[in-house]
Amino acid sequence: MSSRNIAVVCVASASGEMGGMERHYEGLLSALRSSGERIDAVKVASDESNFAAVQETYLRFYDLDLSAYDGVITIKVPSYVVRHPNHVCWLNHTMRVFYDMFEREFPHPWPEIEAQRDLIRRLDTAALSRPSVRRFVVGQEVADRLRRFNGLEAEVLYPGLGLDGFRSGTYEHLFLPGRLHRWKRVDLVIEAMRFVERPVKLLIAGTGEDEKTLRRKAVGDSRIQFLGRVSDQQLIELYAGALVVPFVPMHEDYGMVTVEAFRSGKPVITCDDSGEPAHIVRDGETGFVCPPEPKALAAKITWLYDHPKEAGAMGAKGESSVSHIRWDVVVARLLEALFPE
Repeated sequence: MSSRNIAVVCVASASGEMGGMERHYEGLLSALRSSGERIDAVKVASDESNFAAVQETYLRFYDLDLSAYDGVITIKVPSYVVRHPNHVCWLNHTMRVFYDMFEREFPHPWPEIEAQRDLIRRLDTAALSRPSVRRFVVGQEVADRLRRFNGLEAEVLYPGLGLDGFRSGTYEHLFLPGRLHRWKRVDLVIEAMRFVERPVKLLIAGTGEDEKTLRRKAVGDSRIQFLGRVSDQQLIELYAGALVVPFVPMHEDYGMVTVEAFRSGKPVITCDDSGEPAHIVRDGETGFVCPPEPKALAAKITWLYDHPKEAGAMGAKGESSVSHIRWDVVVARLLEALFPE
């Protein structure tokens, strides 16, 4: 059988920085190319700096000519508005500020912002409900959101990791990598440290919009260190030396941090409203799922510090629990959906 020509439509970052989404694209593209298919990464710029720019981005994808391809795969908003008769959307999330985070970001909305929200939801629902689109999502949290807001069903398919080489080492510090944004609730972990009466460091890797605010919150606690952006090898080493990874975002779509921690043999503490991490972590077995309260989080950190052997056993269980999350599984399912026998 000859190989097929497939376009993976990539939403290009305006900043050009390498983040979780870029690793997601790279992992998928590499795995697809290993399958023997002819794969093109079709990169289209996205601008979300204002609503007019958002509308223009939607039109840019809608007008994209993909007729030369046998199949199309889209992932990130708003790439799924492209037109093609053989289209698989493996959705990581819609524009969340107009969905589950709308009331939080706009507690007293005005008519214009409500009209913008309604337009985005209509556009997304229309694009994703077309008969030519087979729908997958990166986690149960996204599936639930899609059902709640758009009335659509989708199959959950976990992504593989964008890095190899994760390993378990010592059990020394708390490690929290990722974007420093209020939705990630790094402040909750910093607040929890006030109630942790143990000489354990909290190492925070990454940058983001709320870095200055978070640094101010941490003033006075020498155990809390901000590392900024770290290299891939540094990331692997920091995971390897972790006692536990506290990862407590709000309604996270997937949260690659959870899987990276488990691949490193480390337990994860998350919260019962953290979305997909709370689906992946088995409370009391591979980590802890607790209320989003500083004292509750601190109690779990303290327990793991006092019980390093149990922490190691939890991490080992976590590692085995994600053995099925692999890129070859993803590719097989996506290709099966694109080209059913």
